[in-house]
Amino acid sequence: MVPKAETKTVAEVVKAGLCVGCGTCVSLCPAAAVSVSVDKNLGVYLAGIDSSKCKRCSLCCKVCPGVSVNFKELSSIECPKQTKSLNNILLGNYVNCYVGYSTDPVVRFDSSSGGVITQLLILALEEGLIDGALVTRMRKDKPLEPEPFIAKTKTEILEASKSKYCPVPTNIALKEILMNGGRYAFVGLPCHIHGLRKAQKLNVKLRDRVVFSIGLFCSHDDSFYSTRYLLNRFKVKPSNVTKISYRGKGWPGVLCIEQKSGINVECAFHDWIRLHEYCFFTPDRCLVCCDHAAELADISAGDAWLPKFSRDSFGTSVCISRTKKGEELLQLAKAQRQISISSIDSSDVIKSQGNMRFKKNGFPVRRLIFRMLGKSVPSYDSKFPKTGFAEVPRSAIIFANRMLASKIHSSNGLDTLMLLQGGLKKLYSSTT
Repeated sequence: MVPKAETKTVAEVVKAGLCVGCGTCVSLCPAAAVSVSVDKNLGVYLAGIDSSKCKRCSLCCKVCPGVSVNFKELSSIECPKQTKSLNNILLGNYVNCYVGYSTDPVVRFDSSSGGVITQLLILALEEGLIDGALVTRMRKDKPLEPEPFIAKTKTEILEASKSKYCPVPTNIALKEILMNGGRYAFVGLPCHIHGLRKAQKLNVKLRDRVVFSIGLFCSHDDSFYSTRYLLNRFKVKPSNVTKISYRGKGWPGVLCIEQKSGINVECAFHDWIRLHEYCFFTPDRCLVCCDHAAELADISAGDAWLPKFSRDSFGTSVCISRTKKGEELLQLAKAQRQISISSIDSSDVIKSQGNMRFKKNGFPVRRLIFRMLGKSVPSYDSKFPKTGFAEVPRSAIIFANRMLASKIHSSNGLDTLMLLQGGLKKLYSSTT
């Protein structure tokens, strides 16, 4: 069930529980009537309408990725003609698949997984291919909040490196691109790319000005309550935090919380990421997303979770070129020795991303659960592989986890719940 065809504003999308908080509507609204803010109950960004300004032109709904995404139609903007192979069903359209890393040891060490994206942005900026890049850093004045912005220097690009395990309204910064001339790169999650492509379909300026889109692999987002739990776990008051980095300092990385007292808290990635893996704070809308690998981007990238890289302490990225210009940018960076990349089979990309099958194979199950609960679901034209039996208990466990997490109000209680679920870890990372 989705909002009716005559839907006029994103207020109706929010009411249906389908808003992804991407911010596309904010940038494209001609009356500046739309804004996004954090819903304190859900811990995510949601769109809001100023009815006194709204002209009910419905443009906000036309660019909204929350209600629907037509992958075939939107991929025609940049991507090659679709094929019907199983790999394409899971990966989307692609030109080539690679593993690699930045040849700058500082960039590589302080990124989430190899630093390829950061290095590509630096190269594109220094070569004059772009005038800036839409990226995200954590705010300096409010360090627990993300800040989408246009990076115009190498230093600013470096400030935006590393993953952010919290909601980010990336596309609110598209407004700056629309207001100013120039050429830009765009870095975002699959839902951000969906919004970008829907906006580009309707806006020629945006289509001309965003010349590269780079998508981050995404299993799902986490609400701000996830970060609040981590702070409680380490007995850190939010008001005392001066900086938070969810990853960095090698691979797979370290969570680092800096405090006004000068006493920093650090936690190895594998010691806290279970909170993310078990979906305790996953927003509802994320559970009915079918795109793990940012299928509509020019280049997609993520961690190389493969056995041969298990002892890699510096980081290696999996990269997928999806368009001619995406492939050309990767090859330019390789030719200039700014990145080191080698080809891999598409099946290895799938193996490196356990949640890729979960998102595609398990989508019909989660969609059915949502409908049984009377919840709205988005409309996709994407094809889905045959749903395996394992997806039924896996989806049920995720819904149970989220329900249990909402009832537990202490860090110790959630720690105990994660410990009890340790034996179920394979259900989240299985590639079968």
